[in-house]
Amino acid sequence: MTEESVRWGILATGGIAAAFTAELVDLPDAEVVAVASRTEESAKAFAERFGIPRAYGDWEELAHDEDVDVVYVATPHAAHRAAAGMCLSAGRNVLCEKAFTLNAREAEELVALARERGSFLMEAMWMYCNPLIRRLAGLVRDGAVGEVRSVHADFGLAGPFPPSHRLRDPAQGGGALLDLGVYPVSFAQLLLGEPADVSARAVLSDEGVDLQTAALLSWEGGALASVHCSVVGGTATTASVTGSQGRIDIPYGFFHTDRFVLHRDGRDPEEFTTGPADRGSLKHEALEVMRALRAGETESPLVPLDGTLAVMRTLDAIRDQVGVRYPSETELSPA
Repeated sequence: MTEESVRWGILATGGIAAAFTAELVDLPDAEVVAVASRTEESAKAFAERFGIPRAYGDWEELAHDEDVDVVYVATPHAAHRAAAGMCLSAGRNVLCEKAFTLNAREAEELVALARERGSFLMEAMWMYCNPLIRRLAGLVRDGAVGEVRSVHADFGLAGPFPPSHRLRDPAQGGGALLDLGVYPVSFAQLLLGEPADVSARAVLSDEGVDLQTAALLSWEGGALASVHCSVVGGTATTASVTGSQGRIDIPYGFFHTDRFVLHRDGRDPEEFTTGPADRGSLKHEALEVMRALRAGETESPLVPLDGTLAVMRTLDAIRDQVGVRYPSETELSPA
């Protein structure tokens, strides 16, 4: 890593990789120096699109590129363990898309590897890096709504998605929960931590992945969270936090919001907003990675690894109850 810039490698060339890279190339202190795909043709096309100097048709070549400071892993989540593990083993720092892995066991393996190597590792939970979500979490911590009593969050896409789509493919970790449900669960746990109990129901596809899932999370202090995700219906995709002295409402697109409203008992509603350029922006997670690398940190306080592991345990508990297993799994981690 140079004083002037952080050198990025991009592993995978799909839609989220393109969206993230488009943000990176506009950051003055970020330099995208390499990209890898399973095919050289795909890597070269991606490199030409974004002006990236090196294109690899093999993940391992990128993992061993010593000019790369950090690798962004953007594969489907079924490949996260292998891709991120390869990069960490080769001495690279890693930003890995969510869901972080297929299950908590794989996540624990990656975290242990990163800590053993002294490498930086972070889940690409851009919601946690969003300026307004950070502001909201700070208000809740400071007691703006009193003691949190309940959280609600949902994320649903209308579809329909054919059986061949990755969202329906068990081999790629398909289903609503890992792709979309990770956001409502992560939002609830950002505010309340890991739940003490999980109760879940789902509708499964013929392929055995969840088409829609609902879960009730509960905490020993009495707080509850209702979370829902779907790939068969476009939901409101909103969130709310209700406390003993008020409520916060987040409109459509809660996980990349540019607006929320604080309702406090006995006061007029307060609207919090940010610039339109921040809505839908992935740059904040990139900036956090670069800040942490320059500071010599091996994990981010905004997206701590223990928090990522806790979310994965909750996702495991939900899948265990609804009966979703992926081909590579023998068992889930204990809830």
